[in-house]
Amino acid sequence: MRSSTPGNDTSTTEITHISSYGIWLLADNEEFFMSYDDFPWFKDQPLRAILNVEQPSQGHFYWPEIDVDLSREIINNPDRFPLKAKTT
Repeated sequence: MRSSTPGNDTSTTEITHISSYGIWLLADNEEFFMSYDDFPWFKDQPLRAILNVEQPSQGHFYWPEIDVDLSREIINNPDRFPLKAKTT
């Protein structure tokens, strides 16, 4: 007997938790924590803006309502990328 052809990849990119310390992003079965200290753009944003995350390419995340682009490398190593945009 032959197995059926595998379906589409069902891996999603989503925000799994928001707290007073930061947000958790789940992508490709890996979870990332982004503290507000390292990623201040998210702190005072409405819930819908934070939840609206896209992964236009592997390891690249974009929040269109906030206009924030982050790579997996930046999220995993924020200390290597000390320049931060000023929040208003």
